[in-house]
Amino acid sequence: MIFRSHIVSIIISAGLIFSLIPTSYAQSIPITISPDMDHVIFDGKWTFLQEWKPSSLNEIDTPSGSLYIRTAHYDNFIYVFIDAALDTKPVAEADRATICLDADNSKSKVADSDDYCFIASLDSKSSFALQGGSPLEITDNFKRIPISPGFIGIGGISDSNDIYAQVSHPSFEFKIPTDLVGRSDSYGFFVEFYDGNTNKFYSWPQTSDGEFYSHIPSPSKWGELVSPDHTLPEFPLPSISLISSFLVLIYLLRYRMKN
Repeated sequence: MIFRSHIVSIIISAGLIFSLIPTSYAQSIPITISPDMDHVIFDGKWTFLQEWKPSSLNEIDTPSGSLYIRTAHYDNFIYVFIDAALDTKPVAEADRATICLDADNSKSKVADSDDYCFIASLDSKSSFALQGGSPLEITDNFKRIPISPGFIGIGGISDSNDIYAQVSHPSFEFKIPTDLVGRSDSYGFFVEFYDGNTNKFYSWPQTSDGEFYSHIPSPSKWGELVSPDHTLPEFPLPSISLISSFLVLIYLLRYRMKN
């Protein structure tokens, strides 16, 4: 009976804990640190079996199938892979993926200069970046900006090596400099995929899934890209050296006091 009462207490406590978690947590995607991102081949597809496995996974279920989002960070870059397994009829230069980031995660109603979006089309060599702060509502208050050094956004056709679907389908790889978007352990985050065959949009958070128009919603409606272990932002090397030296000093002082 005592054992059973402990189980009941644990269940009740767990329920109370989960009830205290903000509902916005359900709109969060984790991001992990991964040195293996250095091995990614940026050709727009899942090129070899282990390529994107060392990254966080979030699966978006839609009436048409699944959209997979994989995220990681390493050094001065954020890596995002969009796997549109739901689209089995790829359309070159029409299918496209959009990702948006806000390092301040300010949830502003109107896109400002801290908000960035990146767009890549299938089988197209051109990708581009947008920055908030434009007064034009017709462009969702975004304006086009020059591509930053190191940025990559490319779409391709994933097939036999893809772990989610071996049927040919669009996928997109992004490498985004943190020197541009800023470093944070909690970004505002938005993802959208456009299916050129059906003329439908699928997004996370699901603000416009299946609708027949392109629209970047207000940053106040974006979800969050969160570093649970706070490895993003990463410590720069000078900071690591300083912290290490400080810890050594504490150790030596304690050692002398004991002796």
